[in-house]
Amino acid sequence: MAKPAQPLPTHRAELISRLAEPRVYDLAVVGGGATGLGVALDAAARGFQVVLVESDDFSKGTSSRATKLVHGGVRYLAQGNIGLVREALRERTTLLGNAPYLAQPLAFVMPSYKWWEIPFYGIGLTMYDALAGKAGLGRTEFLSRDQTMALLPAARARGLKGGVKYWDGQFNDARLALALARTAATRGALLVNYCRASDLLYTDAKVAGLLCQDVLTGETYKIKARCVINAAGVWVDELRQKDGAANQGDGRRPTQAMVAPSQGVHMVVDRSFLGGETALMVPKTADGRVLFAVPWLGKVILGTTDTPCSDLAREPTPFKEEVDFILSESARYLRRAPSRSDVRSVWVGLRPLVKPQDDEGEDTKELSREHTVLVSRSGLVTVTGGKWTTYRAMAEDVLARCAQKGLLERRPAGVTTHLALVGADPAGAPAHPLSAPPGLHSYGSEQAQVSRLPGAENVLCDGLTEAMVRFAARYEYAVNVEDVLARRSRLLFLDARLAGSLAEQVGEILRQETALEPGAKAFSELAQHYLHLPD
Repeated sequence: MAKPAQPLPTHRAELISRLAEPRVYDLAVVGGGATGLGVALDAAARGFQVVLVESDDFSKGTSSRATKLVHGGVRYLAQGNIGLVREALRERTTLLGNAPYLAQPLAFVMPSYKWWEIPFYGIGLTMYDALAGKAGLGRTEFLSRDQTMALLPAARARGLKGGVKYWDGQFNDARLALALARTAATRGALLVNYCRASDLLYTDAKVAGLLCQDVLTGETYKIKARCVINAAGVWVDELRQKDGAANQGDGRRPTQAMVAPSQGVHMVVDRSFLGGETALMVPKTADGRVLFAVPWLGKVILGTTDTPCSDLAREPTPFKEEVDFILSESARYLRRAPSRSDVRSVWVGLRPLVKPQDDEGEDTKELSREHTVLVSRSGLVTVTGGKWTTYRAMAEDVLARCAQKGLLERRPAGVTTHLALVGADPAGAPAHPLSAPPGLHSYGSEQAQVSRLPGAENVLCDGLTEAMVRFAARYEYAVNVEDVLARRSRLLFLDARLAGSLAEQVGEILRQETALEPGAKAFSELAQHYLHLPD
């Protein structure tokens, strides 16, 4: 049996020292979310010299605030977007295979309160199975009333006719992003969080690198690169505007915004509100939106919304009508209706929906979920849109476009199709279910390394030990309390009040490990934000 590789240290001083070295990279990536990390990993796996910078923590934005679903897109099937569904179903299988401890199959049930819904949705989901083919995760089943109640014991029984069961996947988004970063690092990529790309560098009017600033110290660094990828998600237009301003002398009009942001709200309640291991999915609510109740890490996620927004804050605030929508719709399908006081945490993610040029004010539900790759006259490559499930295919498309434009050497694709991510068990041992509370199993094949660190027996709360905090600081790029409690352990997303109460303890451990200010007070304030529901 092959032994797991030893984890690579992520000491910040060493990362910054490497960043300061005078060299020319093949590829510089801006943005440490799903898209940017996917590009960095794919490029590094092909042997390119890669650097990635992220202004905050990896997956701090949209990529840690997903509905936690790895899916082909049932609603895209209803829209007739067969190509997008096929690609997503193929990538779903790839993702579940490369990180089985972070992404797994999950059964969904659509409860039906009208007789026509069972055959209508059942036939559509049978088509979903057919499109998946050998990549399918399980067969769609038509359920009786009793079978539906057995799988969804907390569903509203009155008026229930039956249901339809189908299969998709779920995952731990922030820890998957971290696995991408760490896997890219094993292939030689340099990844630095809390390092902001403040401007672009040019040679003969062509993009030739980045000017970056260490957010923690204020020091600036020049990164020279043959190709620059703008993968900042909903914030891609900021760098595009800088590029456009630098090239205004060619008589072009100002750079037009590419992204129409939409926000999705999720709320977390106790597991008892759902009662089982099966997710509930409502394909069409009273106003035509989709509603999920998903078991995840010992809790239940309720969501999501799809609301146009203009505020690109790192910590968006849910609108009152979004909160009302989720609670009221949940009450229509759950026997015990959750109230505001039952919510353990609420978070908002911003979706970078691709905006039609010269077209303002469209409903974001109608904008493209597919990704778009644009190359400016100066050679800046921008990618946005898409979704977590297809991050790997997006990366391949980006590198193909770079090669097409002569910005990178053309090298064979497909190198990440069967590339196991850091933590994937080389023995192929079965993964612990993601519906269960978090714990040591969240580290996959690195559980033994975590257990050997000081404080393995010091339990801070269920699912979090002192050793896990030390592992986050030494090997997982964690700088502050938020990094640990929001994205390494996910506690902020599961129980914000409990997370806030641990800020000082976690901060002291981090201070011992990094000698940096851990931001315990700032995190305590942030935890209150995750508890606030507008009324």
